[in-house]
Amino acid sequence: MTLTPQAYRPEAKILDLGDAFYDAVDAADFPQTILRFRNDRAASQVGLDTLSDADWVTHFGRLQPLPGSLEQPLALRYHGHQFRNYNPDIGDGRGFLFAQLRDDRDRLMDLATKGSGQTPWSRFGDGRLTLKGGMREILATEMLEALGVETSRTFSLIETGEALTRGDEPSPTRSAVMVRLSHGHIRIGTFQRLAHLQDADNMNRLIGYVLRNFYGEEPGDAAAARLLTLVVERTAKLAASYMAAGFVHGVLNTDNINVTGESFDYGPWRFNPSWEPGFTAAYFDQQGLYAFGRQPEAIHWNAMQLAIALRTVSEAQPLINALDTFGDHYQPAVSTALLWRLGFAPQNPTQDRALIQAIEQPLREGAIALDRFFFDSFGRGIPESYGDAFAEARTLIALYEPRNDRSHPYWHGEPCSMLIDEVETLWSAIAERDDWAPLNAKIGAIRQMGEALL
Repeated sequence: MTLTPQAYRPEAKILDLGDAFYDAVDAADFPQTILRFRNDRAASQVGLDTLSDADWVTHFGRLQPLPGSLEQPLALRYHGHQFRNYNPDIGDGRGFLFAQLRDDRDRLMDLATKGSGQTPWSRFGDGRLTLKGGMREILATEMLEALGVETSRTFSLIETGEALTRGDEPSPTRSAVMVRLSHGHIRIGTFQRLAHLQDADNMNRLIGYVLRNFYGEEPGDAAAARLLTLVVERTAKLAASYMAAGFVHGVLNTDNINVTGESFDYGPWRFNPSWEPGFTAAYFDQQGLYAFGRQPEAIHWNAMQLAIALRTVSEAQPLINALDTFGDHYQPAVSTALLWRLGFAPQNPTQDRALIQAIEQPLREGAIALDRFFFDSFGRGIPESYGDAFAEARTLIALYEPRNDRSHPYWHGEPCSMLIDEVETLWSAIAERDDWAPLNAKIGAIRQMGEALL
């Protein structure tokens, strides 16, 4: 194996927490390991892009340890609210923390798996991932990264040669093991577990771990409140970025909220075709709990559960004060995110909010295709073809300077979208003909859009 020492910097910081936080596990032994996707762009940021395909498969298909990092995979322990119902019987059930390392920004990063086999937390599951599920996660993470959302990256996808039975797609279906690169995997549910156990010592240990390793701060006398303040700010920004991207996560449970504010773990996600607040991603979300327009509320509610968990080691008032800042962070963040997608730099909070309100109402009432709208309006204002409903928005947007001259070739084509019909078309090419060319072409188109939006 060839690695660049200056770029590859392994870590094992998770071990500082102790074995009350995880279970050492073994990876499944797969019948096959066929490399389907390797993210060399992400790999270059952690010094792993020089791996040969054979070494890549050894580490991310056979899950042999990376040198200098964890000697054995760790299934993390956590609880969580799932659709507002508390569940103490969850944890890493079909994945584990495989390795830790530093990226080119000196951030502590996790390489974690999905579909790598059963763990003590698998319950009645087989610990496996469908190949379609892995393909969908590639598309979600690539699209979100291009649209400016802080997200995990799909690092690797390897087909594993098993036939899986699933109730929500034609079976038997193909299997895969996926590796994602994330800025940590500590969830709100990790804190909830310790609160459930009334384990103050490990709660303080976890607070210190997160502050030191993900926020670069030493814990002080008010460490719990400080952590909540930081998490509230990051998660408010995450909620705002979902709205600007037109994205619906689908399963915003507390075990799916990373305390670094990075989005991860994509199951029944969707991109909203238009600005429809009631649009949902999960067929089982019958009440619309995690609908497009309710995502800020859902994420705020999750932050509230973190505050409740932190009461194990903190007085209530400092936590309430921190939690109450969510709206103060969300409002300017959503304006900034939407202006970024429109190709303009923010001016001031009052003016920015007025512009966003002037855009949101006609978008909602007109059922306008979001991707086409942002493409047509980027850096030049809303075209007259969108009608008089945007008259106020046109007047306001004339006060802004474009941050991009639209010279990138992307602007001479068509908008890049990722609606459900295209996802199914891409999967059909793989399922019916084992044709990966359309998926690879789509990844290229998404990345081109990301370059044009910078």
